[in-house]
Amino acid sequence: MKIIVDRQRCDGNGVCMGIAPEVFDVDDDLYLHVAENIPEDPELRARVRQSVTSCPILALKLVED
Repeated sequence: MKIIVDRQRCDGNGVCMGIAPEVFDVDDDLYLHVAENIPEDPELRARVRQSVTSCPILALKLVED
């Protein structure tokens, strides 16, 4: 599982971080950081998928392994 961020679109609103804070983090400059390795935890991966589909500006894309 890999998350691709469209940096042109991402405004750092933090919706993804609210759903899966273990994977997404928005810093004080509103820059989104994404964890490199996402554990094989089914519940966490479900929340990551929800984060991607919940992005209000469609700045996230998910690539499954």
